[in-house]
Amino acid sequence: MQILDEIIRDRRSIRRFEKREVESEKLTALLEAARWAPSWGNSQCWQFIVIQDKEQKERLAETLTKKNPATLSVLDAPVVFAICGESKKSGYYNGQQITRYQDWLMFDLGLATQNICLTAHSLGLGSVIVGSFDHEMAEKVLCIPKGYEIVALLPLGYPAHAPSAPKRKESRTFVHYGHF
Repeated sequence: MQILDEIIRDRRSIRRFEKREVESEKLTALLEAARWAPSWGNSQCWQFIVIQDKEQKERLAETLTKKNPATLSVLDAPVVFAICGESKKSGYYNGQQITRYQDWLMFDLGLATQNICLTAHSLGLGSVIVGSFDHEMAEKVLCIPKGYEIVALLPLGYPAHAPSAPKRKESRTFVHYGHF
C-alpha cells in the first residue's frame, strides 16, 4: 500500500475509464473511508447515492452544463456517486446557525469526498469531482427529498489514462506566518 503523501501527490482527476466493473469490496472500502471523515460537531451530514444503472447515468449526464469535460465520465464510469448532504445540520445547533459561513455542509462533504478520492487512488481506481451541473434537475432524477441537497457527482472506475500532474503554486505564494 502506498504511503499517504504519495497518494496525495499522485492522485489525478480521471475522466476516462476502462470498461471494467468496480468490485463491491472496493465500493464498500470507499464508502467506509467517507464514513470516517471528520465533520462539524460529528454531524455526519452526508448521504451517498451509488449509481451503476446505465439509463440513470444517462439522465444524470443530461444535467451537466454544455461542454462539460466530465459528461463522458458520468456516462462511461462503471459507478457514479452522488454526494449529498442534509441541509441545516452541519454548523447548526438546536436548529440555529452558529457558524459564520452558514451551512457547513460543503466543508463536511468536501472532507468525505477527499477521503473517497484518496482511497480510490490507493485501490487503483480513479475519480473526478463534478460540480457543474443543474442541481435541481439532478435532485429530481435521484429523488432527493426536501431537506437534502446534491453537491457533487463523482464518477469512479479503473483509469483508462494517466494524466500528468498539473502545475501547482509554490507554497511560499500562499503560506503566511503570524499574519497575512
